[in-house]
Amino acid sequence: MEKSQKVNSFILHILKGVDKEIEKGLKGITLNIAGNNPSMPVERVTGEDFLILSKTLEKNPYINGLDVRYNLISDVGAYHAATLLQKQYNLIYLNLMFNDIGPKGGELIAKALHTNTTLKYLRMTGNKVENKGGMFFAAMLQINSTLEKLDLGDCDLGMQSVIAFATVLTQNQTIKGITLNRPILYGEQDESTVHLGHMLKENHWLVELHMSKHDMRNCGLKHLCDALYLNKSLRYLDVSCNKITHDGMIFLADVLKSNTTLEVIDLSFNRLENAGAKNLSETLASHNRSLKALSVVSCSIEGEGLVALSQSMKTNPILSNIYIWGNKFNEATCVAYSDLIQMGRLTPDNTDVEPFVVDGRVYLAEVSNGLKKHYYWTPTYGDAFSHSSNAGYSLVPVGQQL
Repeated sequence: MEKSQKVNSFILHILKGVDKEIEKGLKGITLNIAGNNPSMPVERVTGEDFLILSKTLEKNPYINGLDVRYNLISDVGAYHAATLLQKQYNLIYLNLMFNDIGPKGGELIAKALHTNTTLKYLRMTGNKVENKGGMFFAAMLQINSTLEKLDLGDCDLGMQSVIAFATVLTQNQTIKGITLNRPILYGEQDESTVHLGHMLKENHWLVELHMSKHDMRNCGLKHLCDALYLNKSLRYLDVSCNKITHDGMIFLADVLKSNTTLEVIDLSFNRLENAGAKNLSETLASHNRSLKALSVVSCSIEGEGLVALSQSMKTNPILSNIYIWGNKFNEATCVAYSDLIQMGRLTPDNTDVEPFVVDGRVYLAEVSNGLKKHYYWTPTYGDAFSHSSNAGYSLVPVGQQL
């Protein structure tokens, strides 16, 4: 069947480039067949195309990573991806994000990982596997003992599957990073955070947890903070895009006085305001000496709160990265962060603002730096994996690939 099928021209182009790399003696190659590549004409990969691609990769010892993000492989391609995972014993990284894979395709891939012993990082971001598919992935984590990082963000997971993940992660000792962003939850009780908080009390291996868009309120953050008094492994916590306010910062500031493992916290797109920023800055100035990066992008913080955070950096030698764009800057804010940069306390690569002067007054411009700037997309120019744009992953390197 595959002999008579026309081979995708984009796949051919990429494979020719890989052949040249193999001729040079390179190993550990990641095959990048992203369907949203702006620098060349792209014929998007379909499920049938993926069959040909998988046949090519089955016995290839030089390729250990495959990135087919933003294509059209659907459940047909997921079937072939599952077959590949059962036959290819070199693949450690597989990126299938935004490929129109549904619950059935998710089930096939999850079941293939029951027997796969090589894959370390799987990205399923944006494939609507829904609650049913999520349950199969949770069940897989009870059996698989090699997968280190799993991304199921924007997959329409339901409350049942989120609870299932929280349950299996109390036992699974190999998963170091998990992304459960934007589940479809109903109710006002912060139920998902109750279960994930309980998991953090029991789990002493998880390093990275992403809980963006969980509809989390202050009560939910309190459940997580209660767990962080006991947890000694989590280094990267992402609770961006939730409904946390300044009251929630009381709990977080308090736990940061004693927690010595958290290194990166993403609070972006919550309503922290000045009171929340000042609560954090007091702890960072006087108690905490382990946090390295803090993102408070678009958190409704005004000059007073932003200046307080800048002051904490003068007494805290460990906090190296801070991201503040999208808040309400006044002149004092602009001067404070300009001073930090000019005195060398804050390096330009470690923040998302850059000072400039007009008519003797200092202003701040946005710079494209952040904790995970290239989570959904890669830039047309420049390094997609640069430390400055993906500081969270650089400071807490979990998994083989971004």
